[in-house]
Amino acid sequence: MSQDLALPRLLCLHGAGVNAQIFRIQCRAIMARLKDKFRFVFAEGPLEDEAHEAIVTIFAEFAPFKRWLAYRDKHEPTDATEMAQGIVRQIRDAMDKDEGTGEWAGLLGFSQGGVISASLLWAQDHIEDETKRPLPGIKFRFAVIMAAPGPVVHIDRTGTLPTPRHLASAGDVIPRFTDWPQEDQEDETHLLLTPTLHVHGLQDAALENHRKLYKYSKQGTATLLEWNGDHRLPIKTDDVEKLVNRMLQLAERTGMEFYYDDDW
Repeated sequence: MSQDLALPRLLCLHGAGVNAQIFRIQCRAIMARLKDKFRFVFAEGPLEDEAHEAIVTIFAEFAPFKRWLAYRDKHEPTDATEMAQGIVRQIRDAMDKDEGTGEWAGLLGFSQGGVISASLLWAQDHIEDETKRPLPGIKFRFAVIMAAPGPVVHIDRTGTLPTPRHLASAGDVIPRFTDWPQEDQEDETHLLLTPTLHVHGLQDAALENHRKLYKYSKQGTATLLEWNGDHRLPIKTDDVEKLVNRMLQLAERTGMEFYYDDDW
């Protein structure tokens, strides 16, 4: 068995208007620095989408493009259970096809993929009946949530659970959401308890929405990394180094141990 197969695994979820293959390319700088620490597994969104305007000229040959949730003005609400089942089916398929044997240690999600990552954490934190969680038997240690807007989404594949306050339904058109939690409210059932690292580009036009999702993490569980970029993944050496160092710090906080060579 190769060492790569035994590495702890990160489930990687792309943003809207791209796909798993494009996201793998977008993550290449991160993967190059962490190739001996994690195995990266990429899942594909369940629904076809138009290409994101930032990538259409570069990645046109990689069509079809995908999304996880409804988010465009022309999108309409859909059946929440069917949407949840589609999301889970795609994720489970990628996990089942991966040949790795390491634990499913964490999530790496960008934009809409970050929303799904946060939503999977919420489910494992709050759905007591494990058989009704999106991914029974899986307990991620942490998530890296990059440039992702609020709110958290309730992914109920069973169709038996009420949607909690301050969470969107998987069938909702996400930008139309209005049930935001208030500052310092006593009810914390909407909060993520599993450790997270939120990564925000300070030049991102949707920065304020990303800060809303950051507030869904319980105080003391989340860390924030801000960098001088727009709506994309960092690729410059200094930015990537800061990100991967924070990712490893987060993983180590959860009890993971890593070997560092002399070049680290």
